[in-house]
Amino acid sequence: MDDGLNRQASKDLGQLRPALKFLRPYVPQILIASVALIVTASVTLSIGQGLRLVVDSGFVEGGSSELLERSLGIFALLVGLLTIGTFVRFYFVSWIGERVSADLRNAVFERLVSLHPGYFETNFPTEIQSRITTDTTLLQTVIGSSVSIALRNLLMFLGGLVLLFVTNVKLSLIVLLCVPLVVVPIILFGRRVRRLSRDSQDRLADVGSFAGEALRHIKVVQAFNHQTADLANFSARVQRAFAVAVHRIRQRAVLVAVVMLLVMGAIATMVWIGGQDVLSGNISAGELAAFIFYAFIVAGSVGAISEVFSDLQRAAGATERLVELLTAESALVEPPAPKNLPAGIPSVALDNVSFSYPTRPTVQVLQGVSCNIEPGEMVALVGPSGAGKSTLFDLLQRFYDPAEGAVRFADMDLKSLSLECVRGVTGFVPQEAVLFAGSVGDNLRYGNAGASDEALLRALELANAHEFVARLPDGLDTMIGEGGSGLSGGQKQRLAIARALVAEPRILLLDEATSALDADSEEAIRGSIERLKGQCTIIAIAHRLSTVRQADRILVLDEGRLIAAGRHEELLTSNPLYARFSRIQFGAGREVRAAG
Repeated sequence: MDDGLNRQASKDLGQLRPALKFLRPYVPQILIASVALIVTASVTLSIGQGLRLVVDSGFVEGGSSELLERSLGIFALLVGLLTIGTFVRFYFVSWIGERVSADLRNAVFERLVSLHPGYFETNFPTEIQSRITTDTTLLQTVIGSSVSIALRNLLMFLGGLVLLFVTNVKLSLIVLLCVPLVVVPIILFGRRVRRLSRDSQDRLADVGSFAGEALRHIKVVQAFNHQTADLANFSARVQRAFAVAVHRIRQRAVLVAVVMLLVMGAIATMVWIGGQDVLSGNISAGELAAFIFYAFIVAGSVGAISEVFSDLQRAAGATERLVELLTAESALVEPPAPKNLPAGIPSVALDNVSFSYPTRPTVQVLQGVSCNIEPGEMVALVGPSGAGKSTLFDLLQRFYDPAEGAVRFADMDLKSLSLECVRGVTGFVPQEAVLFAGSVGDNLRYGNAGASDEALLRALELANAHEFVARLPDGLDTMIGEGGSGLSGGQKQRLAIARALVAEPRILLLDEATSALDADSEEAIRGSIERLKGQCTIIAIAHRLSTVRQADRILVLDEGRLIAAGRHEELLTSNPLYARFSRIQFGAGREVRAAG
């Protein structure tokens, strides 16, 4: 039974190994902390021998001031060593904990930002955010504190056990007989604590995820007067997290109480037997005093280890969650020897492309789509909602790979190019402009960190955004909030267009880029696009037929299939779907949005 429990404990704590590899770069700091740990443990253990000498030589045989002064001098030296050793140990162990936590956060984030977007369809970003913060903080506490405590008490336990035998073998054997009674509860309860710790971290992540989502969309929450319902929902999640935490705390409390009861019972038995030996003259009073001191050292170490063991079980649960992120596999495989695109504007080709999203494998979003786009050509994508237009953009940026067929730049399959290369030649303007907390300049340089202010101003002029940026309090240095808070939808959209232009893309993807603009801004953007024609390939998902007319060619999609291609006038007579869009527009006497 003991072997099985030991194997299970080793397996549970083995979950910590992936985190321990982050300790390797800091071996010098670990060695310094280890030396300090050994010094403090040795000094503490030496106090017992001093106690034996004082009792036997000072109190029993009669003391002297010289002996007392010598004892106090040695004691002061030991205290000095203990103080210095404790400072060094605490500083370096805490430093290692903070450093490893920071490295672990970096490693997890580095892994996450390289994963394909489909991963985040089934793993919610807010829940992942909780793992990066709360789980790494827990590991920092364990590595920067609990491990040190565990090692120190392990040294104290082993050293105390050796000195127990040196002091009195008979009483030491009694102590050893009690060890299994203490170890078994630690392992049994520790396994439960680990499971509950994993559940507790999951429930906390659920709380953080819900709160983050509600606060991120606070305007929608308040617009629908949903505060009361959200509060009730949040409170229910908090209560579930609290219930799991209480269960975990109860298990830890029972563990500590049981261990202390057994340890103190063993000490009481030992003191009674030792007292009988002193009375019978088998051992001296100093030996018994030293033995009791070491017994309390061993008992205290066992109690501390049992407490730290629970922390290690919690850390094992947290590490398990982090390892899931560190080892998550991306569905997009980088080629072992990526090819390089030739200079200039590449052609774009779709060769019998079919695709289904991983979360909806039975629904074909694209079915056998084939087309060729010449370098510098402007192509508009038109079709009803769900036709597959945005999905085509996902494939062109290789956020996903097609289930069948191939996407090619300059006759090269995107799978043969590095992801950095594919996205380096494309510039993307999403339908809903995404801006980040920081300055306007920081957002514009998002795809080209080395762009000059002159390049930013040229892009702003092309995007018809230079006037409103010039009116901002600090111009390009004006700070904007997360998501571009403080800017109108049209302003955010124009900045998104300028950001794409700053990156100097060879293929510009416009996902309904003028949908949030007023008529004047839209007209200005159309003029900018006209000037860009020939300088890069432009592929635009069109909302408005007036924008579509700019295109050299129009591709009409419906239910995932390419059903027509041509210019505006041609499609009016050859494609009923496109003709219907036009009739709605002209019948209303103004431009209307094409569905999609």
